[in-house]
Amino acid sequence: MTGTRSQKVDMKLEVVVLPVADIERAKRFYGGLGWRLDADISRGDDFRVIQFTPPGSPCSIHFGKGLTSAAPGSVQGTYLVVSDIEVARADLIGHGVNVSEVFHNTPEGRRSGPHPQRGTYASLATFSDPDGNRWQLQEITARLPGRVDGDTATFTSSSDLATALRRAAAAHGEHEKRIGKHDTVGWPDWYAGYMLAEQTGKPLPT
Repeated sequence: MTGTRSQKVDMKLEVVVLPVADIERAKRFYGGLGWRLDADISRGDDFRVIQFTPPGSPCSIHFGKGLTSAAPGSVQGTYLVVSDIEVARADLIGHGVNVSEVFHNTPEGRRSGPHPQRGTYASLATFSDPDGNRWQLQEITARLPGRVDGDTATFTSSSDLATALRRAAAAHGEHEKRIGKHDTVGWPDWYAGYMLAEQTGKPLPT
């Protein structure tokens, strides 16, 4: 119609449905990870939905009865983004989860250990729930351009904020070496600019 303007509506990923064979076993597993139990709702004998949310995640998981016809364990490679993969892996192991070693991919194939330069998106590890639904940890410290709002940055947990501050502090130390003096006054602004640029995919200050 003449004079109408198309409007963009946000579409936010809310839930990933996991097919499981044993609902109570899955509930114990995800509760044992320290994920938040949001709901456990039944309607008769044919429907039950359980919702868990990982720490700091805007997206949750559902499993239960009457939710999906997919085979138990058939969801593979769902990503969990972390700011420090070694800390995240140690936390999962502390909760009794069998987690793969950290690895990174090269043109010659998979290599053990984190990416040598800890490049963002490059360090990975995997684990599975009791049904075989497989999760993939991915360390992301700076977003690619266009991946997020270019003017907005958010930190969903105190640990993510603390990790970002540590990266900014290390980068600021290199900045001070380059300028040949201690920046005792302007460092808060420098930290803020660095952390915003990291999250929004803009060039990092030097």
